[in-house]
Amino acid sequence: MKWTWLGCAALGMVCSSALAQTPQPFPRAGQQPPPTAPARPPTPAPAPSAAPAPRPAAAADPATPTEATLGFPIFTGAQFIASYDAGRGQRFYIFGAAAPFNDVVTFYRVQLKDKGTQVFQDPPTYAFEIGKFNDNTMAFPPGVTVKDFMSGGSEGYPNPKPGAQPARFPTVIQIVPAPPGTAK
Repeated sequence: MKWTWLGCAALGMVCSSALAQTPQPFPRAGQQPPPTAPARPPTPAPAPSAAPAPRPAAAADPATPTEATLGFPIFTGAQFIASYDAGRGQRFYIFGAAAPFNDVVTFYRVQLKDKGTQVFQDPPTYAFEIGKFNDNTMAFPPGVTVKDFMSGGSEGYPNPKPGAQPARFPTVIQIVPAPPGTAK
């Protein structure tokens, strides 16, 4: 149980630090502004009888972890926010979900075949510790923590991508996989 509380405390710190970071829209004194791309020549409009061209699929960010790389399911529609070094070869992977907290908890209960542990009542936070913990090789037990960011009148966790939808996530998911090379 000691590690569950630490994992949840770490999620709180990660989320708090992400909220405290202020984007810098303008260069600071002494910094060079980023180079601008040359303007593209205008493209001619398609002929009226031409069918609209299929929209290219957005390229997936290569830094976005997958279920295969994490060893855990990712809630359907969850958006990758960031990852942080957890120590001892582990990382925290933070995802935002537009779904209500209870839906996300139910998803992980079914997918992980574990009822989870409610580690905080306010804000509601559930932890699913999956796998064996080895304090010689791990900083945190492998698992998933789900936190309700709409609790207590909060508007949700701000989406760090400007203009992206949703603007705020009601639920945040933290996944801590086992370090590479360890048995699950």
